[in-house]
Amino acid sequence: MAEFSLRTWAFIDRMQRQAAAHVAATCQGDVPVAGMSELFVEVAPGNEVFRVADIALKAADVRPALQIVEREFGLLEIHSAQQAEVIAAGDAILSFLGLTEKDRVKPKIASIQFITNVSPYQAQLLNKWRKGSLMLPGDSLFILEVAPAAYVSLAANEAEKAATITLVENRAVGRFGRMFISGTESEVKAARDAAVEALEQLTGRDG
Repeated sequence: MAEFSLRTWAFIDRMQRQAAAHVAATCQGDVPVAGMSELFVEVAPGNEVFRVADIALKAADVRPALQIVEREFGLLEIHSAQQAEVIAAGDAILSFLGLTEKDRVKPKIASIQFITNVSPYQAQLLNKWRKGSLMLPGDSLFILEVAPAAYVSLAANEAEKAATITLVENRAVGRFGRMFISGTESEVKAARDAAVEALEQLTGRDG
């Protein structure tokens, strides 16, 4: 039997408009809206996510947007208009598992790309598979790749807090999470710095 691992523990105090809309557009569960608090929990083995969800939903008045099991990991997203409810649900999960936030895997940035004046042809390619807003030719583009994957949702939310940008895509499932944001060069740089800083401030163990 595989050893349990708390891979991601990412608390978002206040969901931004685009970040919330992206989760809402891609989730199979309850739809979150801007202003809510949320928590992303990623675990291994993947099937452990069902036990984690059960604990959270019975402990506090929270609702799930995502409960995903893929090849290696399981991902749960819960949210509430009341920040205290999300915190209570998270505390219940940690208490049951006998863990703390420090037992999560610390995020590791795998790749950063910054592209200015994006070609119309590359913009078309990105727009073919994005779930967020359109990538416009001539804008700047920032791409972040991080592991564990679910931390990219926290990065996207902090990027949107910091600058006026467009969330093109945010993929929080799998071995790596990937975020694509666009806008003017100065705004995208500000968003990039905020996203990277948010990830670097998180504590945890080496994965």
